[in-house]
Amino acid sequence: MDATVTPVQAVQTTHLDRMKQFGYERTARTHDECGHKADSHGAQRKGTQDHMADEQFPAALTALEEYRNIEQQMAQPEAASNPDTMRKLGRRHAQLSGIVTAYQQYRALADDLEAAREMAADDADFAAEAKRLEDKLPAAQERLRTALIPRDPDDARDVIMEIKAGTGGEEAALFAGDLLRMYTRYAEKRGWSVTVQSENATELGGVKDVQLAIRAKGTPAPEDGVWASLKYEGGVHRVQRIPVTESQGRIQTSAAGVLVFPEADEDDDEIEIDPKDLKIDIFMSSGPGGQSVNTTYSAVRMTHIPTGIVVSMQDEKSQIQNRAAALRVLKSRLLAMKHEQEAAEAADMRHSQVRSLDRSERIRTYNFPENRIVDHRTNYKAYNLDAVLDGDLQAVIDSDVQADEQQRLAQQSDQ
Repeated sequence: MDATVTPVQAVQTTHLDRMKQFGYERTARTHDECGHKADSHGAQRKGTQDHMADEQFPAALTALEEYRNIEQQMAQPEAASNPDTMRKLGRRHAQLSGIVTAYQQYRALADDLEAAREMAADDADFAAEAKRLEDKLPAAQERLRTALIPRDPDDARDVIMEIKAGTGGEEAALFAGDLLRMYTRYAEKRGWSVTVQSENATELGGVKDVQLAIRAKGTPAPEDGVWASLKYEGGVHRVQRIPVTESQGRIQTSAAGVLVFPEADEDDDEIEIDPKDLKIDIFMSSGPGGQSVNTTYSAVRMTHIPTGIVVSMQDEKSQIQNRAAALRVLKSRLLAMKHEQEAAEAADMRHSQVRSLDRSERIRTYNFPENRIVDHRTNYKAYNLDAVLDGDLQAVIDSDVQADEQQRLAQQSDQ
């Protein structure tokens, strides 16, 4: 562990070491020959640079200090032996790592630039190097500013997704099944796991409604989290195609609704549920499954009386497991509701992800005759619908991520 250089330690690398890293052995010798002159001016210059960098980006310095403190906490036996504590620390560590890396790169570049400018007086080769580093500095500053823009605190979380057939009858159910397969394949491409928690299928292979838990492995960086990508999928998805049930060959428009919310941790203390506020019904599981299905009363329907939220769970084999899974989903929905209310009070800009399952309110259209997909929020358009439905969804999601980042940058500039 001692041999590993952390981002915090890397920031403290001396100018001489940096010059050696760049291969400037000749300059290193010059530095040694100059001796006391380089030491006195170098120490004064580094102190001034550190002060200026800290003044320009005080939030980055705060993030560095928190990052270092978290690393110290994670090294303590008490934390290492507690999975819940390690998960929380690891999530925050991942959130700060982007800022630390950007700050490290900016400081290293600024230090190298200042050193190259000083060396240019003794060696003309460093004048060109100083110019090259000077040209790179604004981009490094911008990356750091972008990293410092507050992210969605839930970006690193896993998600619960619900897909429901809307208008269009059996065709809508078939399309909901297509969306289920699309998200499952996309998750597989990202290395995420997908667990079907409940499903109501139709005789033709469609889906009336389905609930999924999509989870990443380990503790991903916020930008790689499941919620960071899939939160943009909430809304009404419209399909235009000739249904298998249509004998006249006419194109029909149907819709399916997608609801996505971050999954709460089992020990999440942000949401407290009073057992007195729960109504729990037990019933027999239905549908295909193992030996426990259709033979025991293991399925659970949990109703949160104050909000009217209902969660049904029958995927697990025992009533106890279904009860625990239902409680976690309920907690996730209450957490999402709380965050939506806070965002609405702060900015009055958040609305329900699925205001209605009516086809007139849509976020995306899937046009089969033209093999076209359109995201109506970003005006993204592509003619690879077949690939998208096979899980090649990243370009569509990236258009939403970029639009969101641009909005956050604009809001940051206005402040």
